[in-house]
Amino acid sequence: MLPQEIVRAKRDRQPLEARDIGDFIAGVMDKSVTKEQIAALAMAVYLNGMSRDEAVALTTAMRDSGTVLDWSDLGPAVVDKHSTGGVGDNVSLILAPIVAACGGYVPMISGRGLGHTGGTLDKFESIPGYNVTPDDEVFRRVVKEVGCAIIGQTGSLAPADKVIYGIRDVTATVESVPLITASILSKKLAAGLKGLVLDVKVGSGAFMADEAAARELATSLVEVANGAGMPTVALLTDMDHPLANAAGNAVEVRSAVNVLRGNGSEPRLREITLALAAEMLAIVGIADSAEEGLRKSQEALSSGAAAERFGQMVSALGGPSDFIEQMDEHLPVAPIVRDLTLENGAEYAGRLSFDTRQLGLAVIELGGGRTRSEDNIDHAVGLSDLASRTWDGSSPLCRIHARDEATFQKAADRVRRAVRQGGGQTPSSVSERITA
Repeated sequence: MLPQEIVRAKRDRQPLEARDIGDFIAGVMDKSVTKEQIAALAMAVYLNGMSRDEAVALTTAMRDSGTVLDWSDLGPAVVDKHSTGGVGDNVSLILAPIVAACGGYVPMISGRGLGHTGGTLDKFESIPGYNVTPDDEVFRRVVKEVGCAIIGQTGSLAPADKVIYGIRDVTATVESVPLITASILSKKLAAGLKGLVLDVKVGSGAFMADEAAARELATSLVEVANGAGMPTVALLTDMDHPLANAAGNAVEVRSAVNVLRGNGSEPRLREITLALAAEMLAIVGIADSAEEGLRKSQEALSSGAAAERFGQMVSALGGPSDFIEQMDEHLPVAPIVRDLTLENGAEYAGRLSFDTRQLGLAVIELGGGRTRSEDNIDHAVGLSDLASRTWDGSSPLCRIHARDEATFQKAADRVRRAVRQGGGQTPSSVSERITA
């Protein structure tokens, strides 16, 4: 079928055959399909949606546009997690070592910050020497020997996604659920996983602030992933308040390492991380159930085994061999580190809430995020010691790590404006589990 006929069919709400979708994606790669035709199909999908079978066909065609990794030598325990992103979301740093310590293999291919949300790769680049783009041989060796490696996407994995996303980004079609689904899952399928757990965020700090929209995306992801042959479950998790008590890069690494070392309480961060770990262990058969997976995960964290795996991963990918023990010797520190107070804090005592997206934007104003893709990141800046929902109203609201006085003041103003009067009831950290 000609590309324009595929566009016409979707425009007219006619079902697309898997073969035609595959031909279209092949044309994206050999450039026989034009940018205008890609944009037209993206808009037609945005307006008319896709059936489950169409979305599976699109996802697998995008997967097959490049290299598909093969971990068959490691058996069935190759598993990963994907998060839809949030503020203070440093779960991956804790989660991958926990699963590795329980006998799983986690080849985690992560991304950089997007919009107001932080990126896992940006966090790891806070660590001196850590290589987020190792060659394939190093990547495979670290996964096999340590059990986990967190790196960036290579150009060979689902390259059609990069082409299509670049066009979606400038044609107002980013929000299409089928296109989001194919974009996320094509890369995960190309990573050669035997199982996947999705962390779909809900709340003011999430891309899907509305619970119904988040549930729609989670359901689509689970159905399409399972339809493509990758067992998948999703958890809807709370992002109406920063997850960690920090937002930034080096500050979130400190938060994660403190949890791994048993020095940080961070109950919501621990709860969500352990819930995801439990599902990951269950979905690939390391545990007989999520309940058993939770017990194994708790033991891996409390015993220090997960912290040991994290240290091994950092060292194997070029970072300091004593990073876990000497974290503060290695992470960058901002020139200005100062507490922020709130004059009328008593009004919010015990009922504090944030417009969490604004906290992410405060990190960007400090230089810890990007306004353009080519911007450099200041890994030292950010927010730490963020007040919890049960804040007493008199202690500092947070601690700001800034490069200079001007950016400190901009961030301080934004954080103050982000303060809201919270409700009396704390929402569940994990509100729903979605399966096929």
